[in-house]
Amino acid sequence: MRDDGERAARSYRYVGPPELRAAVRPDEGGRRIGSAADFEAWAGERTAAELTEPFTFVVGTEGTLRLAPRRSEHVACAGGEPVLGAGEIAFAREEGRRSRWTVSEVSNQSTGYCPDVSTWHAVAAALDRAGLGRPDGFTHEVVFRRCPDCKERAIVREGDFVCVFCGADLPRTWNVDPGGVSRNGG
Repeated sequence: MRDDGERAARSYRYVGPPELRAAVRPDEGGRRIGSAADFEAWAGERTAAELTEPFTFVVGTEGTLRLAPRRSEHVACAGGEPVLGAGEIAFAREEGRRSRWTVSEVSNQSTGYCPDVSTWHAVAAALDRAGLGRPDGFTHEVVFRRCPDCKERAIVREGDFVCVFCGADLPRTWNVDPGGVSRNGG
């Protein structure tokens, strides 16, 4: 059963370089963050300098946030598994009456999974479960498409749906891995 009005989430398979996927050891995924206590423990293991940098994140198909160092591959953070969301994330300590961690920046930038901007719902739910304050949406959205002509993965920039590799028009709807799309739960 789905809680707090979550929508049925699409899962995304890894679509990046096969050699990166082949190097993944499934038992070495990113750190699972299912609660505020999990995040506090994880943050306590980071240096102050590390905490000023963004991190690699994925939301596993079970809906749990996973974190890894920024230069980690998303597929490694996910243990090679499909995800509900992926990108980069940064945190800040919110001081005041109730000091807590918040998300200061979050994107869906993952060229390995190329998640649609609609993954925000899964990301938001995972952040809420982890007790992290968050923005109302991605602070930086990346629009991914696969060119129907040259088959390259492309990023749509400034609303210009044209392939930078061959000049063909890109579809308006997400199409990076249509054969790998599935809906979870319901």
